Amino acid sequence: MAAPASPSSNDPETLKALLAEERAENERLRQIILAMQRHRFGRRAESLPEDQLLLGLEEAEQVEAAGFADEENEPAKQEARRAKRRTNRGALPAHLLRVETLVDIGSLACPCCAGTLHRIGEDVSERLDVVPAQFRVLVIRRPRYACRACGDAVVQAPAPARLIEGGLPTDALVAQVLVSKYADHLPLYRQAQIFARQGVSLDRSTLADWVGRAAFLLRPVHERLLETLKRSSKLFADETTAPVLDPGRGRTKTGQLWAYARDDQPWGGTDPPGVAYVYAPDRTAGRPIAHLSGFAGVLQIDGYAAYESLAKGGAVRLAYCWSHVRRKFYDLAAASPIAAETLPRIVALYRIEAEIRGRPAEERRAARQERSRPVIEALEAWLQEKLGLLSRKSNLAEAIRYALSRWAGLSLFLDDGRVEIDSNTVERAIRPLALNRKNALFAGSDGGGEHWAVIASLVETCKLVGVEPQAYLADVITRIVEGHPQRRIDDLLPWAYSAMPALKAVA
Repeated sequence: MAAPASPSSNDPETLKALLAEERAENERLRQIILAMQRHRFGRRAESLPEDQLLLGLEEAEQVEAAGFADEENEPAKQEARRAKRRTNRGALPAHLLRVETLVDIGSLACPCCAGTLHRIGEDVSERLDVVPAQFRVLVIRRPRYACRACGDAVVQAPAPARLIEGGLPTDALVAQVLVSKYADHLPLYRQAQIFARQGVSLDRSTLADWVGRAAFLLRPVHERLLETLKRSSKLFADETTAPVLDPGRGRTKTGQLWAYARDDQPWGGTDPPGVAYVYAPDRTAGRPIAHLSGFAGVLQIDGYAAYESLAKGGAVRLAYCWSHVRRKFYDLAAASPIAAETLPRIVALYRIEAEIRGRPAEERRAARQERSRPVIEALEAWLQEKLGLLSRKSNLAEAIRYALSRWAGLSLFLDDGRVEIDSNTVERAIRPLALNRKNALFAGSDGGGEHWAVIASLVETCKLVGVEPQAYLADVITRIVEGHPQRRIDDLLPWAYSAMPALKAVA
């Protein structure tokens, strides 16, 4: 039997198929170019970090202040600004030390009749001042005593426990180094430069030794923090890269910092917020399985497939992030009317969420069932319809498939008022890691990555619950060094400490 003849290159159907494939490829490339142009030249609100926006505002405010200073010779304008400043300024915190200065007249003789003046009141103004950081030396003297009668007994009080036996730093100084590195994003070499300006020469390697010892000491607190978060019924998860020096190859390798966060405040939950980071040398699916062993509940995530294996046993339900879905359509909106029309539908969901934020979980669920479910159902049908009209290779079809393949997880928030519409909570917890990465460039080793995870977990949880991290770390280090019992490790978690009072802006 003769083999069937292959279709001719001049066959109309073949030419039509080739032409359709070429057009689809051209459209895909066009969308890529438009997305790159939008990222390079368009609005940056989708990708520009808040800190970068604030830097721009600072520059504008500085220029405005310079203009005001130039107008100081105009009394009317100067008085108007002074009155406005007095109106907007709150009181300075009451706990700050007050140093009073009396500015009095030179003579109590009346300038008119030379009689004696008497006091009828006073004007009091307060200005915020700062005393530059100063080092001090704590001298500990331990007298030794001997017995003249027998000559053998020598008695001396034991030396106080230290983090570093025979070392220079107090626990407060070590805590300051930790907070400067992991909260204020100052690499150790910059801290060494700051210390040198005070006349204290501390090598970067010395500071690194302090950080390593403190991180080792704090590991049980970090482990307890993660264990406590895993007992929650709902967590957020995300991960970010952590460049790590790889001496054998003379360059850096890419480790991962996994973040597991809790924040029940949007629905009035009573558990305090917190975040625990875990370092791993890779991004394989086995990492979150090991980290979240024993967790049962809702895990709110982005679209990374590594988390899907957690849901196979049925104990974990995955809630996906609408913010990630929106970004995919936002990148294509300039080139695609379908993508542009998808965005308002997603915005409608966020408007509903803004109105019900802070309400009890059941009230949120009821509002979503009534108002958000119709939007979700209409959007699913609309996307299914549009997907059939698109080339499978187009970026828009890929964006639609991304959403539809995760629709059950994207719709989970409709049936559970505790679930958020997106995973922005954990993404906010990731930002400090990115800032530290930008300043420090890389961790020195896998051990350095683990230290990063331990200390950053405690610092960021302190910030979430309003606890001052330097005072917290200093106290925890001191208590552990002095023999704090393991059975009371919960007493060392950040939410066991009192939060700082909420302060109003003073200017």
